[in-house]
Amino acid sequence: MTASGPESQLPGPAGIRSLLIVRLGSMGDIIHTLPAAFGLRAALPDATIGWIVEEHWADLLCARSEPQSGPRSPRRPVVDKLHLVNTKRWRKNLASMETWERVAAAISELRAPRYDVAVDFQGAARSAVLARLSGASTIYGFRQPRENVASMLYSRQALASGSHIAEQNMSLAEAAVGESLETPNILLPCNEVAERHCTRWLQDHAVDKFILLNPGAGWGAKQWPADRYGQLAQELAKLGFQPLINYGPNEEDLARAVAASSGGAATPICWPLAELIALTRHASLLVGGDTGPMHLAAALGIPVVALFGPTNPARNGPFGARSIVLRDPSSQTSHQRRSQTDPGLLRIQVADALAAALQLLGKSVG
Repeated sequence: MTASGPESQLPGPAGIRSLLIVRLGSMGDIIHTLPAAFGLRAALPDATIGWIVEEHWADLLCARSEPQSGPRSPRRPVVDKLHLVNTKRWRKNLASMETWERVAAAISELRAPRYDVAVDFQGAARSAVLARLSGASTIYGFRQPRENVASMLYSRQALASGSHIAEQNMSLAEAAVGESLETPNILLPCNEVAERHCTRWLQDHAVDKFILLNPGAGWGAKQWPADRYGQLAQELAKLGFQPLINYGPNEEDLARAVAASSGGAATPICWPLAELIALTRHASLLVGGDTGPMHLAAALGIPVVALFGPTNPARNGPFGARSIVLRDPSSQTSHQRRSQTDPGLLRIQVADALAAALQLLGKSVG
């Protein structure tokens, strides 16, 4: 990890009174930024740390009942200030005066803390612009960001080090504080309302031991076939586990296909993010592809069977939990959003996933 510019100009932890984390989305990317955030918190215990994030993902950083700013607590465990934006809505309504009033208010609120440093972990044009608009005197970003134009807005650039994106994010955080950071345990917000909802639902449905199946994926090439999830659910049910099919918006047909293939053994559920966090905390295991819910389970310390095809598990695999990654050697790393399932992913059989699940469940089986 190397930051550009004279070494003497690197701010040390003692010189940073306030720092802004810029990572707008998505679920997995925010989760992979959390180790860096907690590393920064450990290095800067008395500094004000803020985070700018899309409204949709706020539950990953702060419980709904908690104020967005104030003393840290289990409901908002790492940041002092949360800055919420909705860039998708802004882009859709650029001609609206109301939109520009909201943008102006968001920028004013972002500039109010007078951050010393902003760290752009996203590396996109919009995230770099927001880092610049924060008014921070020093802006850090990767020397080779996701979108090259972003680097033009950084005052300091750092070479990413490490194979996994969480490790690369940690290297950028280290550049920002000018020292090595320990990889800490991370915490997600505790939302008591969501926890109570989850507990009641499990009790009402007589669910004791359960396994989450997450068949959805960002695009078709990453999606293991629905009928295989269904067959896996049948086998897991024979072992005394209740399979629950987690699905999101626009995935209803996929969830129904998995449930039908399971012969009724699996139950589909579609919960808001806070409730999904609560539910995942109680799971015995999660089986899924390279998706946000899989990374959420890993972050919560839940064992994971990760089914990989075109994306590289060395960079994007589960981080921080006991896991088994299944990936056929024929799979080639590609981020082309193809609709057809990756041929290598199709080589992963139900028996392979079941064997991995049994290995992780260990003495829980039976």
